[in-house]
Amino acid sequence: MATDTSQAADLEDLEAGSSTLRTVGVEEELLLVDPTTGAAVPAGSAVLAAATALPVGALESELQEQQVETATTPVRTIRGLGEELVALRRAADVAAGVTGARVAALATSPLPVLPRLSDGSRYRAIDAQMGLTCQEQLTCGCHVHVAIDGAEEGVAVLDRIRSWLPLVTALAANSPFWDGRDTSYASYRTQAWSRWPGTGPTDVFGSAAAYRDVVDGMLATGTLLDAGMVYFDARLSHRHPTVEIRVADVCLDVRDTMLVAALCRALVQTAADQWRTGVPPSTQPTVLVRLAAWRASRFGLSGELVHPVDDRLVPARDALSALLRHVSVALEEAGELAWARREVSALLARGTGAARQRAEVARGAGLSTVVARAVDATLADRRG
Repeated sequence: MATDTSQAADLEDLEAGSSTLRTVGVEEELLLVDPTTGAAVPAGSAVLAAATALPVGALESELQEQQVETATTPVRTIRGLGEELVALRRAADVAAGVTGARVAALATSPLPVLPRLSDGSRYRAIDAQMGLTCQEQLTCGCHVHVAIDGAEEGVAVLDRIRSWLPLVTALAANSPFWDGRDTSYASYRTQAWSRWPGTGPTDVFGSAAAYRDVVDGMLATGTLLDAGMVYFDARLSHRHPTVEIRVADVCLDVRDTMLVAALCRALVQTAADQWRTGVPPSTQPTVLVRLAAWRASRFGLSGELVHPVDDRLVPARDALSALLRHVSVALEEAGELAWARREVSALLARGTGAARQRAEVARGAGLSTVVARAVDATLADRRG
């Protein structure tokens, strides 16, 4: 594991990000919890109202009242991203504190909860369309936006990152508990999210026109309300000139969020470079990508994962090594290669958020204590 001194040195290197680097931004969904019981509390509207009266930054509503969302600005350095993530988490907690709640970077509520729909006509329309799937949905994800130079490049990127995304799910896994019980999954959020139509890995599109045809066809079925409900694992954002990668749980530790963002940007850059030099996308069948995603959701970094190139089962450490090799040029150009290697090693040593939650229970803690420790971890600044 890295020492504090070496981590700080690596982070200093991240300050030197070139002005030619793609910008990256992160949206984090945070759970609102009772600081005493650990139960998720429906305080979203009150937290947003408190935020408007306090100098704590902007927050946004989410599907359920038991959660709020933060969003960084587009940045070019991972150090700058980390600073925003820490500030936004603490700002959200200040606003939550006005209502008597706290924020926790947990991708599912460990304790039983009855989700309460947030106010708004779109949320009501989603509820009317999706029924119990919506009514039971309370998960918190981490969405990474990486800038692209137009739709053609964006679709070329989507076609070339699809087989690598299960590894992002694995390293971000942070949702082992659901409804008061251990699910046996590292990322149960992935399983709950897969109930929604339009989710999961995609086939190779080949062009922006083909992508638009698929989306138009999905909308024509009347199943989805709008393009915002095209919930692919990675998609062209309907609001920003970005590729939006949606496979990660919200991470317990800001360091893990920074690593997820750096690896996602490197995947996008690597894919764009391959496209420009004529390297074709993988022909891996989508059903195999889906199975790889399932294994990542089930085991996180504690079991064998599907190798993104040849579909072999390999130890998680080997799969992450393959990922680092695949994006090493992009990481090196961003000044992040040594730091990313160090952070992957540190993550393997300390465990994912899911592993850390389970370790608390193994030491005899109840789920309310798991939530309390998660609140502390959410607000901690361990960037080095």
